[in-house]
Amino acid sequence: MTPLGEARAFVLGACTPLEPRWLSLADALGCVAVEGLVSSELVPPFANTAVDGFAVRAIDTVGASAAAPVRFAVLGTIAAGMAPTLEPGAGEAVRIMTGAPVPATADAVVMVEDSRPAPDRGGADAAGGAVDLMAEVTPGKHVRPAGDDLQPGDAVFPAGDVLSAGHLGVLATLGHAEVRVVPPARVGVMSTGDELVDAGVELRPGQIRDSNRRTLLALVAQAGCVAVDLGRIADDEDAITVALERGAATCDALVTSGGVSMGDFDFVKVVLDRIGIMRWMQVAIRPAKPLAFGTIPGPDQRRIPVFGLPGNPVSSVVSFELFARPGLRRMMGHDDADLDRRRVQAVADEPMARSADGKIHFARVVCHYGEDGRYHVRLAGGQGSHHLSALVGANALAELVDGPGVEAGGLVDVLLTE
Repeated sequence: MTPLGEARAFVLGACTPLEPRWLSLADALGCVAVEGLVSSELVPPFANTAVDGFAVRAIDTVGASAAAPVRFAVLGTIAAGMAPTLEPGAGEAVRIMTGAPVPATADAVVMVEDSRPAPDRGGADAAGGAVDLMAEVTPGKHVRPAGDDLQPGDAVFPAGDVLSAGHLGVLATLGHAEVRVVPPARVGVMSTGDELVDAGVELRPGQIRDSNRRTLLALVAQAGCVAVDLGRIADDEDAITVALERGAATCDALVTSGGVSMGDFDFVKVVLDRIGIMRWMQVAIRPAKPLAFGTIPGPDQRRIPVFGLPGNPVSSVVSFELFARPGLRRMMGHDDADLDRRRVQAVADEPMARSADGKIHFARVVCHYGEDGRYHVRLAGGQGSHHLSALVGANALAELVDGPGVEAGGLVDVLLTE
């Protein structure tokens, strides 16, 4: 059998990052930035107010209080988006709205909560009115200076960052409509087998519904890829050849399920051996022992990775998590720390017995964070490789090393799948 680490290293070695591409900000969420971002502008580009209030000279507010307000003549109003054409002098104020530019002659803002209109002067809403300010402010109060966030030449984020909503917001603030990233991988998923039928079709003797394709399409999308449904293909060598070649022409990677066990005579295996460079492995894990991985020809002399996963539903999911997900994320430029889902150490709330067989077992478990500040796990249900229903409640895989398993209260490494 092939050790788990060796199988993963073989897969990752063939999953090289895709060519960088310019994407619109709308399409770049979750992508890996190829270049770092350096600010080319002041952010904010002008001094602006952090509150609604009145822009004044701070020196004119000295001594102002609720008991002894200071009266200011109001020159007018500056709203957000307006140019600061009003310039208050001694004893004058400009009504100003949050985000609006602060006039050049003003150096502070008194909050509207610390003001009251002068009724005998027509209020504070229009030029010619007056306002009584009831708070003394210091220079710079409630003013956000130009460049307070970023100055030209400031490093914003480095190459290799995974673009979040915050990254995209800063890019937009600095005037970028596109960003150069490693693009999401287009991943084709196909099912083969005359025994498979789609949902909505009445089962005949010997038939089963195709669940793997739907599950794998969802897992591909969760990994940050573009999932491409290549359909359900009959057990026909020519049809499978056409499907694989069509997928390789339009996708960056392919995922199949079934036909990878030792001794199987499956048309997928026949075709992949004929058109690809494949390695058929028996990995020292349970479930998901059989794994096929290799490459087939794609456009422009590229080699398209093909993940041949087991046909049993749970084995297919486990194999995807251990091999396909990290391989696909490597193709999208993620670093080693970001290939797999998060790993934690948890307390087993019940025994997780197993027997020594030379393999690592991956149990489907329910994991929760306890009041004791530690993660806890329990089995999610049936642990057979055909027990797809256990995946509904499971949110993690517990890694049981070769041996007798884990007793209640023991510690186990866990891969969180949600």
